[in-house]
Amino acid sequence: MVTICNRLNYSGWRAAFLHTALTFLIFSCGFFFSGCQKNNPPATDPHVEKRNDQQLAPAAPIEEKRELPAALDIQNPLFVNVADQTGISFRYDNGAIEKALMTESTGGGAGWLDYDRDGWQDLFFVQGGNPLNKTPHTEGDQLFRNRGEEAFENVSLRSLPSDMFHGQGVAIADYDNDGFPDIYVTNVGANVLWKNNGDGSFSDVTEYAQVGDTHWSTSAAWADLDLDGDLDLYVCNYTVYDVHDPVPCMDDDGKPIICHPQLLEAENNSCYENLGDGTFRPILNKWGLEAEEGKSLGVIAADFDRDGLIDLFVANDVTPNHLFRALEPGKFVEEGVIQGCAMSSLGKYQASMGVACGDYDNNGYPDLYVSHFTDDSNTLYQNLGGIGFRDVTRLVQLHTPTLEFLAFGAMMTDFNFDGRMDLVVANGHIDDWRDRGDAWKMTGQVFTFNGKHWQEVTKSAGNYFKIPLLGRAIAQADYDNDGSPDLAIVNQNEPAALLHNEQKDGHWLKVQLVGISSNRAGLGATVELKCNNNIQVQQLISGESYCAAHEPVLFFGLGNHSDDCEILVHWLRKDHPIERWQVKCDQFITLIEGQGEPHHRENE
Repeated sequence: MVTICNRLNYSGWRAAFLHTALTFLIFSCGFFFSGCQKNNPPATDPHVEKRNDQQLAPAAPIEEKRELPAALDIQNPLFVNVADQTGISFRYDNGAIEKALMTESTGGGAGWLDYDRDGWQDLFFVQGGNPLNKTPHTEGDQLFRNRGEEAFENVSLRSLPSDMFHGQGVAIADYDNDGFPDIYVTNVGANVLWKNNGDGSFSDVTEYAQVGDTHWSTSAAWADLDLDGDLDLYVCNYTVYDVHDPVPCMDDDGKPIICHPQLLEAENNSCYENLGDGTFRPILNKWGLEAEEGKSLGVIAADFDRDGLIDLFVANDVTPNHLFRALEPGKFVEEGVIQGCAMSSLGKYQASMGVACGDYDNNGYPDLYVSHFTDDSNTLYQNLGGIGFRDVTRLVQLHTPTLEFLAFGAMMTDFNFDGRMDLVVANGHIDDWRDRGDAWKMTGQVFTFNGKHWQEVTKSAGNYFKIPLLGRAIAQADYDNDGSPDLAIVNQNEPAALLHNEQKDGHWLKVQLVGISSNRAGLGATVELKCNNNIQVQQLISGESYCAAHEPVLFFGLGNHSDDCEILVHWLRKDHPIERWQVKCDQFITLIEGQGEPHHRENE
């Protein structure tokens, strides 16, 4: 996780890529001249030559772009930290010691789940601590039960098994389709799978399930990758690193510092096929999900090309990102470079950490927002309708605002229900570089999309965003059941935040899916919402943000549209069924597979 200018050691491969990119640029300018115009000048990177701000202009999406809703008199997103008054008291211990172990820089996960099925979202935190310790952290992983009425209760001691290892992130889903969400914790050391017993407690089934990855794992995602109706597990692993015998890294004064990831070998990621009997088997190579030089920190499981199969985007640190496109159930091919999301538009590898995902341009296909290191902005990859991605960061004015920040967790959601996407980003450095001119603790950031470009609205988003912190995971849920998405944010060595969403002027819909033949939570399904000739498309994805898990629902902002809406649900199954519902706005609805009206595209 270092600034981009220090990681270009792959000169031969990079030269070949830049030659190809230059050829394409010349072609593009000849046929798509409007895409070669200049934007505002970018900030100058102090370590590299001033960057060319021109963007390539690939062909337009196949599908006609849907119109975004007209501008509305709706206030920008506003959040209030209510952690203290609701009883959320958690502090992630990153285990910082004099040795400056690399593992202290990445941890801090959180996830939402209704573990007791009472209709209220509960909150789980992953704990870190000194990875050299041989006993569990005294304040280990924590589970806070939502009692309703704006109150949480810490039930960790009576509900959770013990976790010996230094925690990083969490992935939550109902892997056995019994109706109760289960917890998978990624660690520096052996990961753990805790099965929900349905009585308010969890059991450690890691050994039986055979998913105890022993590497340095970060983010993970549950997804039905083979379309057999149950959820498989993809796990991001970072580098080959032994906390008991670490690579020594020193500054000029001989002081230990966090090592540059280029000094370490990439660790292979892991993928486990759910066998349907409570056990899994390693399947990474057989399914074509192996790739060199990963150093993976973030993952998104989504159907990026809308072909009814789940693809995987993997955010890698100082190496090209990976996009595993599904060719058929359980068969993938890596196409990050071909699809245009492996690196920036300048042909540079970036320090990719977290990933937000949403259809910001309303063309029906999920876009990607990837968080990065200081002096190298976060990147917005626009999905061109299933034919690839392009880096539009500068074109939509997202480049300059993030240059001074080091970002991890990010969420793309319509937080104020105006019908357009917003972004919330958690920032914070991996090491104290104030003597080099970088901030250490950093404020988070909030952006809104106005239909043409993004604008930063952090100053009006609430007092929480004025406090410099070491932000990591962002996890989203409607914890108070008022219909609007709230956020839990983990900060290293500081109290976690619970941000209540105060802004809900527009009309809305909150949609929960229940699978019958498909997986229980409906993960991977695509939902089309049609209101007054306006169409929005969302997918119930997995893995978004960084080391986080979210309430498995979809939030739709309708702006000033208050009429009845039509919903089409594309369930994730091999026969690709579509079902139709007619619903009223401003409500939380549950759609059960098989109970909607069958819908056929040829009838449209």
